[in-house]
Amino acid sequence: MKGDYQDLVDEISALLGAPATLENRDFRLIAFGAHDSDDDLAMDPVRTRSILTRQSTADVRSWFEGFGIARATGPVRIPATPDAGVFRGRICLPVRYRGIVQGYVWLLDQEPGKPGPEPAALDAAMEVAQRIGVLLAEEAKAGADLSREFLAVLTAGPGWQQDMAVTALRAALGPDGDGLHAAVCVAPWPGEAPASVPGAAAVCVVPRRGGGEPGGVGPGAAAGPAPAGDPALAVLLRLRSTDALAPALAAAARLLPRAAGATATGGRTAGGKDGSGKGGAGKGGGVGATATAVARAVTAGVADPVRGLVDLPAAWEQAVAAARAAAAQPRFGPVAQWSEIGPYRLLATLVADPVDDPAARTLLTPANRELARTAEVFLDCAGQAGRAAAALGIHRQTLYYRLARVEQLTGLDLDEGEDRLLLHMALKASRLA
Repeated sequence: MKGDYQDLVDEISALLGAPATLENRDFRLIAFGAHDSDDDLAMDPVRTRSILTRQSTADVRSWFEGFGIARATGPVRIPATPDAGVFRGRICLPVRYRGIVQGYVWLLDQEPGKPGPEPAALDAAMEVAQRIGVLLAEEAKAGADLSREFLAVLTAGPGWQQDMAVTALRAALGPDGDGLHAAVCVAPWPGEAPASVPGAAAVCVVPRRGGGEPGGVGPGAAAGPAPAGDPALAVLLRLRSTDALAPALAAAARLLPRAAGATATGGRTAGGKDGSGKGGAGKGGGVGATATAVARAVTAGVADPVRGLVDLPAAWEQAVAAARAAAAQPRFGPVAQWSEIGPYRLLATLVADPVDDPAARTLLTPANRELARTAEVFLDCAGQAGRAAAALGIHRQTLYYRLARVEQLTGLDLDEGEDRLLLHMALKASRLA
């Protein structure tokens, strides 16, 4: 399929006498023609970045979409704008199938004062673009079918239903189904799944189960996390070896700003409000600040590698647990690996509903937030008063006073190991509630 795209891009380049690039509707690079010009203006920052990173930034996408390329049915000329990093004008050939934009072919326009491509050549190039549209539409349909099978595996009940779903996904993936994979969860994920994720065997959006992300009044609860029931993006990434999780972690990190940008633009993915490339941020940018604020609430989790698909449902649970742990505990960072989240490996699995243990109920109210934090730090320090007081920046006598108040409110004896365990679990689990 990739070879077909390259051949068609080369055909357009030959028709118009200019190097062409092909991007999908999410502005991810698919193919590009050879460039042998000595003109430094031809390789401007926007084109260079697109080729080197195989994608465009949100601001670049927004800027080009402002010229109506997603609605156009014929070539669109975009003038040079050095301030935007576009040193040479562009000709955009929208790639459509049955009226729906599938991608874009980009060509460098002639310098001012020089004649551009003849109308007949542009018409011939648009015919080639239509052939590209058919291929992209077929690929999108295959991806949608794969997404459906992937979702079925992650949501099917145990037993024969899950066995059937796994069998169907293996058949859809072909030889890739028996390879090594890592499951990735990104939450919350508004809107539809992205049209493509580099290195992914399958992508889908999974409705979240009860429990949501941490919030409320737990100690150190982050501001603005996802409420219960928010959907998550599930990605099945191909791996080369069990020791090579770096690509999965990097892929998860790249998805975070796409989730944040989608939230900032009202539930649209980076490619548009419905994946059609018609949305995006308004012309002139403005995504950056908002997306950065939203990104604090977006986290990702990466499961341990699995070979084949039988253990995929369990791997997905690991990825979800890691994403929830990342939202609960900032020290894990926005992307957490399941093997690195310590006690949250158990807590995130056990906590399906908000924690409401009677011993900790009063302590976990807003009025007692400082006492809850004191108790958690004390327990994190294995009950060593000197370490806890230093970590909290308070006098040891102040620590003892606060711990006595904790015992009064909870009815627990912090000299008893099981009481300490109960309180420690309740405090940690409250982040996941």
